[in-house]
Amino acid sequence: MVAIAALTAGCAGIDPPAVPTSQPAARTTAPTPGPAAPPLQPFSQDIPSAAFKFDMVPIAASPDGRIKLFWIAKTELTWEAFDVFVYHLDADSTPPGATDAVTRPSKPYLPPDRGFGHEGFAAIGMSHHNAIEFCKWLSARSGRHYRLPTEAEWEYACRAGRSGPYGLGDDDARLGDYAWFAEDSGAAPHAVASRKPNAWGLYDMLGNVAEWCDGADGKPVTKGGSYADPADRLRWDSRVPPDRAWNASDPQIPKSLWWLADGPFVGFRVVCEPDEPPRKK
Repeated sequence: MVAIAALTAGCAGIDPPAVPTSQPAARTTAPTPGPAAPPLQPFSQDIPSAAFKFDMVPIAASPDGRIKLFWIAKTELTWEAFDVFVYHLDADSTPPGATDAVTRPSKPYLPPDRGFGHEGFAAIGMSHHNAIEFCKWLSARSGRHYRLPTEAEWEYACRAGRSGPYGLGDDDARLGDYAWFAEDSGAAPHAVASRKPNAWGLYDMLGNVAEWCDGADGKPVTKGGSYADPADRLRWDSRVPPDRAWNASDPQIPKSLWWLADGPFVGFRVVCEPDEPPRKK
């Protein structure tokens, strides 16, 4: 894999989706090394009414106590899981009252995968609200407490106890081994886990699709950069808030609360809290 310095900028002949061009100032706080072994066990979460499960990786609390222990998905959420939520594929197996409090998205008027790929590919183009409602639905169906990561949790998991602008330590110069981004993605997302994981076994924390988080300021933010971003926008401390341009071509009035017509570079991964008492299924 070529080093970042040898990569050419952009993808000839292909215009990536419109994303904000401003680059927030990078924070200079050095990462605090995390403990070697978290006091939780990994597990796999089944998706109701689907022969599919995804893996959750335990993350230990930070040494300074600011980050509590949690699980985070090994990969970005894929269509195999999101389809069940969007298209009500679990309707025949839903216990009475199990998800009464969960609102589901309207069915998208465009193929939601945009032709990039479906099975094994990250679900894309959903709003922050849509991602939150998926977490509520999965919580109600699983008896566990799922949510989006906070910005601090995401950054901690991304760095995985290592230094450098990408949280890859000595491998910072080999970003292309770990991430899909503008210089080598072909202006398209790729199947999840098709490049190397970080030191804690998490795939695609950088690149592929940007990931919804709950920002440090209490507002939605995307982290990690995407296949449409240049390498310098994949830094662990870079952040991009949602932009109206991500839904500019939506013909609905008002614009969809659920889908981003011009945001195929946005997805998410889930976090699970270990201290939440199991909910009744």
